[in-house]
Amino acid sequence: MMRLLQGDVGSGKTLVALLAMLRVVESGGQAALMAPTEILASQHFRTVSSLTDVPCVYLSGSVKGKARRVALEAIAEGSARLIIGTHALFQEKVVFQDLALAVIDEQHRFGVQQRLMLGVKGAQTDILVMTATPIPRTLLLTQWGDLSVSRLDEKPPGRKPVQTSLHPLSTLDEVMSGITRILQRGAQVFWVCPLVEESEILDVAAAEARWSDLSLRLSMPVGLAHGRQEIAQRQAELERFRLGETRLLVATTVIEVGVDIPNASVMVIEHAERFGLAQLHQLRGRVGRGATASYCLLLYDDSTGATGKERLALLRETEDGFIIAERDFKLRGGGDLAGNRQSGLPLFRLIEGVDSEMLLQEANRDAVLTVKRMCNSSILAKELQVLLHLFDRDNMNRINRSG
Repeated sequence: MMRLLQGDVGSGKTLVALLAMLRVVESGGQAALMAPTEILASQHFRTVSSLTDVPCVYLSGSVKGKARRVALEAIAEGSARLIIGTHALFQEKVVFQDLALAVIDEQHRFGVQQRLMLGVKGAQTDILVMTATPIPRTLLLTQWGDLSVSRLDEKPPGRKPVQTSLHPLSTLDEVMSGITRILQRGAQVFWVCPLVEESEILDVAAAEARWSDLSLRLSMPVGLAHGRQEIAQRQAELERFRLGETRLLVATTVIEVGVDIPNASVMVIEHAERFGLAQLHQLRGRVGRGATASYCLLLYDDSTGATGKERLALLRETEDGFIIAERDFKLRGGGDLAGNRQSGLPLFRLIEGVDSEMLLQEANRDAVLTVKRMCNSSILAKELQVLLHLFDRDNMNRINRSG
């Protein structure tokens, strides 16, 4: 299996993945679920552990010493049937007894090689990648027939629509005044910045500087969460925000996935033009989870070009992750089907200037017929190997298996 499970934030992708993982365990294999952050991975571990009594192991960078040795031994000898973790799962020292299924959650947060490194941990590992908004390269794979697609097209029950608005950074003072008023009425607000600290090269907002500024402006405590903090400190900041001890949390994209705070109703994203559409959609999904009306304010640089504004306008027009992903694909291109680029225009050698989509259905049909006709032929395999070698794509099949 090489399959994409696409569904909106909170639509039930994790439950579908768990059912697939348990089917693998019933067959005697191991199944691993990899998430991009410790927050999300630990959340998955708690969820899976509460829903099944199948032995489950957690592995991340924070698991060290004896606990790490015990986890690695359980994975290698096979006593751990379900393995949940972060990037730590594809490290060299992690050896699986029989990895039959690899589930990659929030697939858009991983690079091609990272997804590939987990898949090759097993002999013939099935791959399930999950996301609300697939990256352009993944949509290219679905278009070319190398990646099957399943969709959960229903919205989560009780999910409120989020009103999205665009604001040039020249109106920042007005935005801050509005945020101050809504905080005084008891609301909770996320304020997301693209950087942790100020840069001499990039003239964009940094979380630490914005936190200092807002702490001076507001007569209330302001939280701060970013990736350079110790995990315990970051978790403590998120917990304070969840409990309402702080009502404004300045953060980077560490809150993009795995953060569920129903009382938060406002999301401010500074320099939104610097984020991908998938990121913006995920960040917006952090609000609209409670009973109150929710808002997402996208602040963009006044010098942002027409294409950048068009991308942001799409977020204002729709909350449908499918539409957002498809439009992102058309705007950015699908990258390199046989390489590591995850976006950009394709670099075809023989059909430059020709609309490749015109040939796509015919090519897929011919490929299927040819493989069926010559499935036992070593001649076809040799011809394909020669063809891939001529185009410097010897590794193409292996790379495509990464999703």
